[in-house]
Amino acid sequence: MERTMIMILMMMAGLATLAQPKNAAAATNYHDGDVIEYARSSGHYLMSMPPVTVDEKTGLSIALWYRTEKDDWFEPSGLVVEHVPTVQLDQSLPGYDLYIKEGSFMPMPWRLTEENGETVLHCYFRMPADIVDNFWLTDEEGCILDNETGISYRARRTEPDCYYKRFIIKGKKGSVLDFKIFFPPLPETTKDISIYGVPNWQLRGERVKLNRQPSGLVYQGVANYYDSVPEFHHPTLVTEAKNYDKDNFFTWSEYKDAHLIKPIPEGTMAMWLTPEATYVAISTHMNWRREYFGRGGNTILIDKSGHQYRCKDVMDYPNDKLFWVQGYSADYFAMVLIFEPLPLNLETITYIVPEGEPFKANFADWSGEVKADLSIKELRDNQKLFKYFPRQMVE
Repeated sequence: MERTMIMILMMMAGLATLAQPKNAAAATNYHDGDVIEYARSSGHYLMSMPPVTVDEKTGLSIALWYRTEKDDWFEPSGLVVEHVPTVQLDQSLPGYDLYIKEGSFMPMPWRLTEENGETVLHCYFRMPADIVDNFWLTDEEGCILDNETGISYRARRTEPDCYYKRFIIKGKKGSVLDFKIFFPPLPETTKDISIYGVPNWQLRGERVKLNRQPSGLVYQGVANYYDSVPEFHHPTLVTEAKNYDKDNFFTWSEYKDAHLIKPIPEGTMAMWLTPEATYVAISTHMNWRREYFGRGGNTILIDKSGHQYRCKDVMDYPNDKLFWVQGYSADYFAMVLIFEPLPLNLETITYIVPEGEPFKANFADWSGEVKADLSIKELRDNQKLFKYFPRQMVE
């Protein structure tokens, strides 16, 4: 069913995203072969799209990049950088949700890793044209400061070699380039850093928390481990939707044998974090032996940086459509929404359900809902509340 958003809330979230002055780190602490990821930006530091012209002779588009502090100190080097490594545009890329939206702003995300005994800052850059002039990566000011010890780890080199230079980039418009800055390895005790000297990615002292604890431990109140994918009792499909029409309840799907739970306040939530998805179970109460529900659609989770995590699916039930559930009055059961994965270092999250469109049914209602600053630790602790509890009746 098509849904209308709560416009004020979404505008606020959008403004918070655009106004975000710093990159919020989202450490994931996962291993990919010999690569260990320490942190990544939220992807929501945005630059305005630079002015673009087209060369009449070659037909190539040319973007003139903005001034940085270095423009006053360094003359253009004449260096032309070509064949920069590219990365695939997929959901593993920081800022993916903004990369897929063409507009007047472009994200400038980054990722900090350990590779082959060095610390590597990956600076991702989507080409706004075939040629980008007057670009800058870093110089001797590039460093990682350990905020606890006061030791700074200085940039050693870049890939491609553009260290200490204003340069020109040649590539395919729309491709995502992977500029790398190499630093010495960080000690295992380093957890709180600041990154300097990379102005185009707004890294001028950006403070970053690294997730360096072994899996299963707790750091600063955040559970540093992933959950297993939760298992729920699967309902039985009684009637499959045919020619679905939100205004005709005879066309809605119908289910029975839901995942029953012990009585807990309606709307109580639990959360499971996995690398691929976030699962949110919601306590749902039956007042009748047959009731209709609607879940999913444009429901989102929003973190404090303004990053949105969309609802991808509803487990076992239709996503963004109305449907019937059979049961008994006083039944409590779990409705499970599946969202994009959350980073492990988040402490709170806001849950937003936009208001649904009107439809024809008795007591028709698909109300909007906002639950702000939910504790992720408490949500994960609630997992035990959603164990399957078969119905018990005395007649």
